[in-house]
Amino acid sequence: MGFFKKQFLSVIEWKDISKDIIVYRYPFTDRDEIMNSSTLVVRESQVAMFVHKGEIADVFGPGTYKLATENIPFLTKILSLPTLGNSRIKAEVYFINTKRFIGLKWGTQNPIMMRDVDFGNIRLRGYGTYAIKVDDPTKFMRECFGTNAIYRVGDLEAQYKSSIVQLLTDVIGESKLSALDLAANYKEISNMVVKRSPEEFASLGLKLSNFVIENLSLPEDVEKMLDERTKMGVIQDKMGTYTQYKTANAIEEAAKNPNGGNLAGLGVGLGAGAQMGSVFADSVANAKNRQKQVVVQCVKCGATIPGKAKFCPECGAVQALACPKCGEPITKGAKFCCNCGAKL
Repeated sequence: MGFFKKQFLSVIEWKDISKDIIVYRYPFTDRDEIMNSSTLVVRESQVAMFVHKGEIADVFGPGTYKLATENIPFLTKILSLPTLGNSRIKAEVYFINTKRFIGLKWGTQNPIMMRDVDFGNIRLRGYGTYAIKVDDPTKFMRECFGTNAIYRVGDLEAQYKSSIVQLLTDVIGESKLSALDLAANYKEISNMVVKRSPEEFASLGLKLSNFVIENLSLPEDVEKMLDERTKMGVIQDKMGTYTQYKTANAIEEAAKNPNGGNLAGLGVGLGAGAQMGSVFADSVANAKNRQKQVVVQCVKCGATIPGKAKFCPECGAVQALACPKCGEPITKGAKFCCNCGAKL
């Protein structure tokens, strides 16, 4: 009975109920043999691979097959099997999962160094998700899993995470984007990483089918610098709002004061807020006035003088005729300035 029992291995299949198994070796025992006319069932997103003594013999895609010597030509050639109906095959069968493994996590173990046009040399950290799949089962077996009984996604994790971060670093460096512009280009950067991934993954029989950047963050000190620049922008653009804000804070603090000095505290708060707003307003106005001043060079000594000056304060030389309003040079006898239209 033992002789006949080992012959009756009739159906070979794998019902995958896992989420992370890439390769599964069918559990043959030492007594099991594949009978001629046995049935092989390969489901969608699977590939069945016959291996004899470490050598790949035949590969089957999705479908149902009656195993006969004419259907497994390479294995038959290796074993020199006769074509009789009772031919037996001694081999290993590996099922390779070709579906996409999605929702895998990536992150930068060490910061990415980049040269930024605004902040100089900075460090970036990032994280996100990606998806991979087996694109070439034969190459994948030869390069990665060998003859392991079960091969999971985690067994490859260290290898392709490093490759992904390396690709991301190259893409960011070549894009020459400012750190302030990275968030607006996550999708473009992700697509570029996927586009360039075959150079790294094809050699392993794998394919990076999706890559998503969830966040790229700057160092804490750089983020504080950005916050300060944002605050200064608000102050310069909304000086009145800033003054109102300081005044409201002063009123709130005065109301919380349980002592009898509420009015004094309120007055100090209002005065401080108004004075602070006035100082900033004056500084902004002075900066704008300095930007509006027109300066020229003396026609004789080259000294820098106001555009409206008629004589050089350094050498006393008479300057060319200029518009008294905008300082632009004018021709003798002109009645109007050709630049601002002022009447001369």
